[in-house]
Amino acid sequence: MNLPLGYRYAATYAGIRKEKKPDLGLIVSDRTADAAAVFTRNVVQAAPVQVARRHLNASKGKVTAILVNAGNANCATRTGERVATASCRALAKALKTKSKFVLPASTGVIGVEVDSKLITGSIDRLISTLSPDNFDAVADAILTTDTRRKIAFKRVSLKEGEVRVAGMTKGAGMIHPNMATTLGFVLTDTMLPPAVLREMLRVATERSYNSLSVDGDMSTNDTVALLANGASTVKPSAKERPLIQEAILSVMESLAQQIAADGEGARKLIVIQASGFKTDAQARQIARTVANSPLVKTAIAGSDPNWGRVLAACGYAGIPFDPASIDIFLQDALVCSKGLAADFDETALKRRLDESEVRINIIMNGKDRGEARFFSCDLREGYIQINGSYRT
Repeated sequence: MNLPLGYRYAATYAGIRKEKKPDLGLIVSDRTADAAAVFTRNVVQAAPVQVARRHLNASKGKVTAILVNAGNANCATRTGERVATASCRALAKALKTKSKFVLPASTGVIGVEVDSKLITGSIDRLISTLSPDNFDAVADAILTTDTRRKIAFKRVSLKEGEVRVAGMTKGAGMIHPNMATTLGFVLTDTMLPPAVLREMLRVATERSYNSLSVDGDMSTNDTVALLANGASTVKPSAKERPLIQEAILSVMESLAQQIAADGEGARKLIVIQASGFKTDAQARQIARTVANSPLVKTAIAGSDPNWGRVLAACGYAGIPFDPASIDIFLQDALVCSKGLAADFDETALKRRLDESEVRINIIMNGKDRGEARFFSCDLREGYIQINGSYRT
């Protein structure tokens, strides 16, 4: 684990969750970082989303700290904005900065009031334990129904020296993004202005978090933030910026895949590749529709090579195509050729579908080159069990 320079982390139990384990995390940049963020497009938006967006605009893309809690979404409550604002002000005062440089984020149950004193009363304890070594502790503190920590790292060698990118995320359910999903924090120690970060985040989000679905439900709290604090003192040249873009994308794709692989009740990561369509957008819509099909997801859960479900999902995606031009592969085995059944060894393929990662390739034969990749997971009884008792 090679973390970006100039960041410190802390986590504690503030009493927000029922279970006594860390539920409040803090990320602090030792120098004010340039930043960009994307948020949910759900009409119902949690107070931390609204406050974070406002702070980012007021600071012109500058962030000193991220304060995040789990166990309560601070959404659809009477005191939501007061809680988020009071938390930011208390942290800013303790860090001797301005509240507009603090980004709040929350995850958990919607519609339950949270006592702001649980957060503000824990700030001194958080700050006293800030350390560059507590990255994992924050990654654990933000989890809800997740079964495991989700982190990713990348190093990039540039002319002036090495820079690092690290990311943490959470999410296992209520995952169907439109601009972002769940909570994700990506940090780098390179030097990049907010305008460049916004474009890099937009590109990376489209190919990672926006290419991810677990259950077709979009959260009210979706936030993904990208910070660059320049602590490495390495400023990439214009020609080197694509290397940074690729590193950020690599980290975010890894985080998205980890979310899909940890889908509530799931046992398999599903990677869907669509190619040969007129545009990348069309390919993404095809892949997204297949990813969200309950029939496809349950077929994969049962290791059933029912390619007809994949073909049917392609057909209702709203993208015109000739079914006689489509090929479908499951685990690299051709199961559908030009819209019709292909010969394959069903017993052997069922064994391969038992693997923890299942690949579905949808190829439109022709001259077009539009392509997209989407991440999903299988659907099992565990999803119902988890979400049938989420509040209780």
